[in-house]
Amino acid sequence: MFQLSVSEELEQRVPGFKVGCIRYNHIVISEMPPLISGRLPLFYKNIQLSLENRPFADIPGVREWRAIFKRCGTDPSRYRPSQEALLRKIKRDGAPHRIHSAVDLNNFFSVQHSIPFGIYDLNQIHGPVQITIGSDDDQYDGLNGRVMHMDYKILSKDSKGAFGSPIVDSQRTCVTERTTDALQIAYLRPSMPEDEAKKLTARVADMFTQIHGGENTWSVIC
Repeated sequence: MFQLSVSEELEQRVPGFKVGCIRYNHIVISEMPPLISGRLPLFYKNIQLSLENRPFADIPGVREWRAIFKRCGTDPSRYRPSQEALLRKIKRDGAPHRIHSAVDLNNFFSVQHSIPFGIYDLNQIHGPVQITIGSDDDQYDGLNGRVMHMDYKILSKDSKGAFGSPIVDSQRTCVTERTTDALQIAYLRPSMPEDEAKKLTARVADMFTQIHGGENTWSVIC
């Protein structure tokens, strides 16, 4: 299994912190299959309608992840958990931008389960990965076009430095249609029991490989 760990500092700041770690090999990324893409507009429309009179802070996954950010020293009103950013976009625009099957499905999972998800090109990751809290030295070029300064923010890093977070991921490890091997991280809710976390991670892994082919191996790190 891919080597991924959670730092002691993060475990102390966020008791019960856990992630689903999924490795995919020999996948094929393209457009979302019509059977799925045809259903997404209705799914997102229902989400949009449900948000009309509901404050984001009332959504359990958003509320819990805002609290996690605060414990780590991140202002969640300035740097939003990625699933909250997606929900805000859906409320405003009706749906996330379509990119390709891997990112589109990653966004679907994030909205469906109300937790951040990250997906990375495994061939651009070097050495073991640690999820920790960033320092002044940690930064990367984000997919949002900005340089992300990762001090006091949860991040994933390899031997080359930080590359991902439950806020926005890096350009260095982004998944493209040329990607054949990928790492997916599900930033699970600490309040979720471990058996439920395993079931969620297994379902995500199976659905992803049903669409992209290849094989998956997964574990819950806690």
